Amino acid sequence: MCDHRISRRHVLALIPGLALAASGCGQKTTGPGEIKWGRDTCDYCGMIVDDPHFAAQLRGGPGHKAYKFDDLGDAVLFLVKQGWASDPATEFWVGGLETGQWMDGFKAFYVGGQRTPMAHGFGAVAAPRAGALDFAALKVAILAKGSTSRCEPSGQSGGQG
Repeated sequence: MCDHRISRRHVLALIPGLALAASGCGQKTTGPGEIKWGRDTCDYCGMIVDDPHFAAQLRGGPGHKAYKFDDLGDAVLFLVKQGWASDPATEFWVGGLETGQWMDGFKAFYVGGQRTPMAHGFGAVAAPRAGALDFAALKVAILAKGSTSRCEPSGQSGGQG
C-alpha cells in the first residue's frame, strides 16, 4: 500500500518553485516598469535616472521590453531610431511634472521652459494648458533641437554606456 503523506522535506523542496510561480514567472510586459531611483541608468545617455518628474519609459520591440530614460526628451530621441516606433503596441510613459506619477506619454501635454536632467526643457501634464504641446508637436521640437550638450547617446564615442 502506498503512503500518501507529504513529508516536511517534500514541502520544503516545493517552496522555491512556488515562489517563482507566485512572482509571475518573469518580467511584466505592459505598463511602466519599476525604476530604482538613483541607481538605474538612462538607455539613451547612460546617466542616472533620479527624478520622477522628468523620467520616461518606452516599452516595445522584441519582448515588449521597458527602456528607461532620465529625461523624456532622451526617450523621444531613442524612440525615433527604433523600427518598432510606429507599432501600435508601443507604450510611452512619462513622469508627471507636478506629481511624478506615470502617465501615458502619447496622451500627455508638454510644458516647455522646465529645468530637466538633460536640458530638453519639457515636463508632462495630464490636461492641455496655454502653450502646452501634444506628443506630435513635442516630437518635432525635440528632434529640431537634437541631443543636448549634456547628452551623448550610449554606444557613441565618449558616451557612458
